[in-house]
Amino acid sequence: MNLDVNTLFLVTIYVEAILGLLLLFAWVQNTAIYAVAWWGFADLMRAASIMLFGMYGSVSDLISIDLANAILFTAFAVTWTGARVFDHRKPQWILLFSGAALWLALFRIPAVQASWDLRMLLSSGIITSYTWATAYEFWRGRSEPLVSRWPAIFMFFAHGALYLLRTPFGAMLAPVNNQVFASVWITVLSFEALLFTIAIAFILLAMAKERTEYRHKTDSLIDPLTGIANRRAFLQDAEAQLKRQATEPRPMAVMLLDLDNFKGINDRFGHAIGDRVLQMFAEVGSGCMRRYDIFGRLGGEEFAALLVDTSRERALAVAEQIRASFVEVTGMVEGKPVLATVSIGVVISYDAVLDLSALLAQADHALYRAKDNGRNRIEIASIELILDRVKRASAAADRAASAKAAAKSAASAA
Repeated sequence: MNLDVNTLFLVTIYVEAILGLLLLFAWVQNTAIYAVAWWGFADLMRAASIMLFGMYGSVSDLISIDLANAILFTAFAVTWTGARVFDHRKPQWILLFSGAALWLALFRIPAVQASWDLRMLLSSGIITSYTWATAYEFWRGRSEPLVSRWPAIFMFFAHGALYLLRTPFGAMLAPVNNQVFASVWITVLSFEALLFTIAIAFILLAMAKERTEYRHKTDSLIDPLTGIANRRAFLQDAEAQLKRQATEPRPMAVMLLDLDNFKGINDRFGHAIGDRVLQMFAEVGSGCMRRYDIFGRLGGEEFAALLVDTSRERALAVAEQIRASFVEVTGMVEGKPVLATVSIGVVISYDAVLDLSALLAQADHALYRAKDNGRNRIEIASIELILDRVKRASAAADRAASAKAAAKSAASAA
């Protein structure tokens, strides 16, 4: 069955226009992802360029070749720019129009204008460059766990490679009687472009949707002020780590970290400075953690950390690094002598017997000992510490009961 290139051109125009409008409509529904708008405009520009290509022979070559190619190259450049914007990189305005400018400049050279092979080489090179640049931009952002990113990378790379092969194939399948549309290669290229357009539009939409869902998920697990794990995320990740430890027990450390006299900082310097102090502590703590350690904000000025495969000595060294660094960085906060400090309670677990709540309870005993001993210090949990804390709590309860009984007796006597 023969494929009519004119029919393919007409179908491609409709498809490109519809997909462009679909992408723009999707962007209107979620304007936070600007890349979708770039991709929508790119499809509309390709529809316009293909429409001009289809007018070959009925209008001047200035419109059907020069202008059509300039719009086509810019469309691929807009797709590349959308990939940059998707991963929060700025548009490169000069490069955005460089392909079209290069084409219009070189096409004025008589040797290029007269040579089918040179024109095909030039146009293929420009499109391949932008297409591979798009694949590279998606590759650069691969640290974000979006599954749909990978088929996008593959398709853009493959599409660029096909365009790169356009020159040798074009030489073998040259125009018949100098009629561009009589070339078998143009038919093949048009059909491939149609399939690519449909597939990549849906992949890009899937990427935008996946990005939105991923952000909704991560936002529910990230503390908005400090940018680290919130209480829910910390407890969830720590529990998962403890389950992994059950199969192969290794020493680990759990820390509770509480900023000293934080209410006084807010009262003295204002809540803006207080928020900045919390952010600085999160930065200090995160900087002292390894990639697989867990660090999060439990709420207010209280933070927690879980250090995997960590000895007592290393846990204390990390805690001291956090304590000393925090004092140093808060010496001056936005011109204010804050000098904030932190108290840290540490517990070391050598097996998988204790659950997370028990470990946090022990770390809490150590933290209170650090507070009772003057703050800005580190205490490590021990049986003696826990017994001492229980003894103090029992004594306090006894005193409260005695005071209540005395008050009751006094009231009865009166």
